[in-house]
Amino acid sequence: MSEQGKNTVKRSRIADAATRGGRKKPARSNGGRSSGLGRIIIAVYGVLALSATVRAVYQIMQEFSAAPLAYLLSALAGLVYIVATLAMASKRPGSWKLSWYAVLFELIGVLVVGTLSFALPSLFAHPAVWSHFGSGYGYVPLVLPLIGLWWLGRHRMNDGQAQPTEPVA
Repeated sequence: MSEQGKNTVKRSRIADAATRGGRKKPARSNGGRSSGLGRIIIAVYGVLALSATVRAVYQIMQEFSAAPLAYLLSALAGLVYIVATLAMASKRPGSWKLSWYAVLFELIGVLVVGTLSFALPSLFAHPAVWSHFGSGYGYVPLVLPLIGLWWLGRHRMNDGQAQPTEPVA
């Protein structure tokens, strides 16, 4: 870069700072999604992602023919938990929306598979992560997406900028 170009960059930064005056700095792009309770939610999703995925891989490799539907659904659950964990922890634009859809898909999956596991028990001879509404995991798969959707609703993101959900006065 030429000396004149460097001076132009310096002057524009100085001019920008001067025109900004006493205004506050913009809020962090994550909006607190990965702090406090958000960290706990992301950690629980991470543990569930790891446990569901490892269990599904083991079951598919060892005894796939015993209950293929249940084991494939467990693998799907593990994949959904991985996506939800990474998206919730990300500060990139679009990650909030991906988190929302992953957690919503998880809730629908738990409700559908949970209902089917009671209505058609022959399909679920071996338990899946979402069968019986996640009873094998202490019903965490049923409760976690409700908490996740609530948390995401309170920390809505739009194009990388935090959007408060409280009414603005």
